[in-house]
Amino acid sequence: MISRRLLRVKVLQMLYAYYKNDDRSLAKAEKELFFSIGKAYDLYHYLLLLLVDVAFIAEKKIEAGRNKLVPTPVDIHPNTRFIKNKVLKQLADNVQLKSYVESNTISWDDQDGFVRGLYKTITESDLYSNYMNSETNDYAADKKLLEKIFMNIIARDEDFYALMEDKSIYWNDEIEFILSMVVRTIKQFKENDNEHTTLLPLFKDSDDEEFVKVLFRKTILNHEENLSAINENTKNWDLERIAFMDILIMEMSLTEIQEFKSIPVKASFNEYLEIAKYYSTSNSSTFINGLLDKMIKDLQKEGKINKIGRGLIVESKTAKS
Repeated sequence: MISRRLLRVKVLQMLYAYYKNDDRSLAKAEKELFFSIGKAYDLYHYLLLLLVDVAFIAEKKIEAGRNKLVPTPVDIHPNTRFIKNKVLKQLADNVQLKSYVESNTISWDDQDGFVRGLYKTITESDLYSNYMNSETNDYAADKKLLEKIFMNIIARDEDFYALMEDKSIYWNDEIEFILSMVVRTIKQFKENDNEHTTLLPLFKDSDDEEFVKVLFRKTILNHEENLSAINENTKNWDLERIAFMDILIMEMSLTEIQEFKSIPVKASFNEYLEIAKYYSTSNSSTFINGLLDKMIKDLQKEGKINKIGRGLIVESKTAKS
């Protein structure tokens, strides 16, 4: 389930590409936007498959040990706890995961070296050793191992991040979030779940999908009006000297605050300040904070911000006259 923040980032990136492209086709750009979001879902399934492949390597190593001409006692009686991990088996048998990776040609086959290296790192770790030798052998322990592998090994592996970024230009900004989705999926598994257990959806609901579409389209359609408002409030600045990304972030914020009546002003305001910290200049967040605050107050005085339901929550100076 892609978060609203990641969806906003995807829209921001596509707006940037749209305005930097001479061929400004809204339909084409929107198609590319949803393709980009879909690639994040590819990454989700790709990572769910990763430990299944690691377990496959572990199984092959045990099989090779048993087939030695002169097997050792350990080869004959190996510790099979990892390859029998119940959560790994649920992932390996999951119909939705199997169907998705097959229909989208997702595989770790071309990254055998990385998978084997990860297997080595995992099996040499203390968390693996503690798991394999623990007297506690239950479903909760199986689940906890996988969570810890993702959080304490994979999420801290620089080679992993480099590989993901090389695999797809669409994955540069979302790896950590997708990792959190994977951990969340594992946490939601239950011992009695079968192969038809549903994984997280791409969008939380139809509202999120509509949110992306409307935010993207309306930001473009409101471009001249929002740009004029920004220009009006930066008379002491040369608009061309303001970072283009700052302008886009403010345009998106103004659009969201006016178009989505059920989203509180504070929620939108804070989201774009956070996005500015990561996707624009070091001073952008402070600059945008002051400018947006003023423009929002002006819009409120003009009666152009009308909220309903949850959107009526007033929690910020931006929502005060």
